[in-house]
Amino acid sequence: MPPGKVLQPVLKMKVDELFLYWLSEASTQRMLQDCLRRIKAPGRDQPTAGDGEQPGAWPTAPLAAPRPSGLEPPGTPGPGPALPLGAASSPRNAPHARGTRRSAGTRVVQTRKEEPLPPATSQSIPTFYFPRGRPQDSVNVDAVISKIESTFARFPHERATMDDMGLVAKACGCPLYWKGPLFYGAGGERTGSVSVHKFVAMWRKILQNCHDDAAKFVHLLMSPGCNYLVQEDFVPFLQDVVNTHPGLSFLKEASEFHSRYITTVIQRIFYAVNRSWSGRITCAELRKSSFLQNVALLEEEEDINQLTEFFSYEHFYVIYCKFWELDTDHDLLIDADDLARHNDHAISTKMIDRIFSGAVTRGRKVQKEGKISYADFVWFLISEEDKKTPTSIEYWFRCMDLDGDGALSMFELEYFYEEQCRRLDSMAIEALPFQDCLCQMLDLVKPRTEGKITLQDLKRCKLANVFFDTFFNIEKYLDHEQKEQISLLRDGDGGGPELSDWEKYAAEEYDILVAEDTAGEPWEDGFEAELSPVEQKLSALRSPLAQRPFFEAPSPLGAVDLYEYACGDEALEPL
Repeated sequence: MPPGKVLQPVLKMKVDELFLYWLSEASTQRMLQDCLRRIKAPGRDQPTAGDGEQPGAWPTAPLAAPRPSGLEPPGTPGPGPALPLGAASSPRNAPHARGTRRSAGTRVVQTRKEEPLPPATSQSIPTFYFPRGRPQDSVNVDAVISKIESTFARFPHERATMDDMGLVAKACGCPLYWKGPLFYGAGGERTGSVSVHKFVAMWRKILQNCHDDAAKFVHLLMSPGCNYLVQEDFVPFLQDVVNTHPGLSFLKEASEFHSRYITTVIQRIFYAVNRSWSGRITCAELRKSSFLQNVALLEEEEDINQLTEFFSYEHFYVIYCKFWELDTDHDLLIDADDLARHNDHAISTKMIDRIFSGAVTRGRKVQKEGKISYADFVWFLISEEDKKTPTSIEYWFRCMDLDGDGALSMFELEYFYEEQCRRLDSMAIEALPFQDCLCQMLDLVKPRTEGKITLQDLKRCKLANVFFDTFFNIEKYLDHEQKEQISLLRDGDGGGPELSDWEKYAAEEYDILVAEDTAGEPWEDGFEAELSPVEQKLSALRSPLAQRPFFEAPSPLGAVDLYEYACGDEALEPL
């Protein structure tokens, strides 16, 4: 739904819904059948002319004259509910009605026994919507609570500190690194410990209301009154990962990097999980993602770099070093000129302008000062180096959709291709005419609607990266031109698990950065020192970073302000 548009109720749909509900009631069905029977044979249970009733009037039970014994026709139904206005006989038709009643009074009518009506259709539809997970009858809440109480009994005064929450998490049946959310969800950050009574009350409520891991995780981290997660909600959880995961133990001596790593992971979480681009992760989005599976793997995998989807330190190292290279004035913000230098000016200026137009960024600082933060750069770099993922396709589609109508017109494609042609001419390379290029792209994408390319067309296409690079990345466009389309498809259809374009890029760049940093370092005792990502860049980055920290140094509780530099005081709140 476009921003600013308010949902309006449709009165007709509500009226139809209420009418169908009324029509499905058993009493309504009986009334309608009785009325239909009276319409088909109006004289069978109407009073005769000698009964003293006005023609066309239906008798009621208290006013009906009693009949002599034995004159009541057997099987004659009693008085029914009044018909709607206009269905009864009018005085104008009285003579015909009177004659009909006299002939019917001398016959014995045998009525068909009414069969019970089937239950309303709505009553037979099982519940199919479970926003907090499908309830499970197999969960024994009392047994889980008893196990938790036994675990707390091992702690002094039956109070658990943050260091004890690993055992508590296992007693709850949760992965190890849920210990942070469990501790903060029970209010442990206020007193430094959690009592058994307070934790049991909190966990019992969660078990009764949240029936799957996604709902439980959201409930533990969300702010009061919310049913979703924003970026700040992940900070305490990730701070605990930084403090306790063995694969990040080297960061204990480089606390100034904690907030940068946390910011990177949070942006990657929202990049992959928040498919609605709302800035709010719901239970449904978390349930559809692989984030909770990766959280469970933190316990099993000691090498944090093996968890490449969210937590890899090597990936953070590459992203931050790339940002640091562009941020020449080290104000922790980059403008259009800084971003244009990425990959040796490979991206066209028109696309750079679109990135700074607010199509894919948050906050007023971009529009007001023409600068983007490190958080925005994380989205840009991942989208630039891997244009095959759904989020990256949406990212570049938003940038190319100049008028925001949800489709790329031929005019918009030509607008971006003009600069590509000028850049090719400056390199003494003959550019393909736009009409020929357009034919190639239409054959590549195969849009379902002639004359425009939609987002679904590009997601359905396996070579969306070739399409985008053709219009705004000159270096990658020339690389694609040197390959045949068949080889491109073969690269994308390799059998077995394959590294994504982003994973390939991050691995190559990390090796290059490590080689550059170790090239000038002397060996000690004839052995090369162990490569530590922090030690490699720490000496070069510690002094300038200390002058202006990227974020305030996080407290043990992980109080990191994600928007202090990204948005400023006048910035918009997360959508």
